[in-house]
Amino acid sequence: MGSKPTLRERAVAYLAQREHSRTELARKLARHADDPAEIPPLLDELVRRKLLSDERYAEVRANALARKFGATRIAWELRAKGVGDAAIAEATREVRATELTRAREAWAKRFGRAPRGAAERAKQIRFLQGRGFSFDAIRRVVGGADEE
Repeated sequence: MGSKPTLRERAVAYLAQREHSRTELARKLARHADDPAEIPPLLDELVRRKLLSDERYAEVRANALARKFGATRIAWELRAKGVGDAAIAEATREVRATELTRAREAWAKRFGRAPRGAAERAKQIRFLQGRGFSFDAIRRVVGGADEE
């Protein structure tokens, strides 16, 4: 059998699989570190070598989540992974620009027709709110004012 991988090798292996936020990678590495103090310098080195980037992670993750969710939900997901506000704002800029179109698509896929009554309207609104779409987009899609 081979020897136990070093913390650096583990970090690079995680990053080779997919992008990670600094906080997420630190959490994963903490399980394998003999001394937790060795993690921050390793992460700093990975950032300097451009192997680790919260901005790149935020952009990739926002694009993946945009297929299904609104900007509010995407920002919440990124914040939960430890991404800073500036990186979140940059990553969600394009997502916010296409919010109405994506809300229409999610609504059409799930419901496909205008609500028939208050209960159905509330159900459709809750669905889109749960997906993190803006109130304005929800109002325009469910309220029938979706055409500009």
